[in-house]
Amino acid sequence: MKVTAKHNERIAKMTFASVYPHYVNKVEKKGRTKDELDTVIKWLTGFSDEKLQQLIDDKVTFKTFFEQATLHPNTPLIKGVICGYRIEEIDNPLTRQTRYMDKLVEELARGRKMDKILRAG
Repeated sequence: MKVTAKHNERIAKMTFASVYPHYVNKVEKKGRTKDELDTVIKWLTGFSDEKLQQLIDDKVTFKTFFEQATLHPNTPLIKGVICGYRIEEIDNPLTRQTRYMDKLVEELARGRKMDKILRAG
């Protein structure tokens, strides 16, 4: 499935704060916690608790969110299909970064062990 320019633009303009509650709901519905979700997001982005909360409070777009992130060096190990797209084939960096996060949230919700989600070994 090819990612369109319109799709990329929609993701860039979407606010992280509008999606975050859906992430929380998804993982909690499957017996995981908000703290585990935050751990996964902080691993991916390099954000502190305070920075993550500030970005939520400021209602930043995904574009701004990922511009301020320092992605974990193991991020390229996140592979597979999410939302119908093969992550490693997405050419737009912002869309790929957003799908990395979606994939980690999905793995958390599916009960995958934290060390596997965080690509620790």
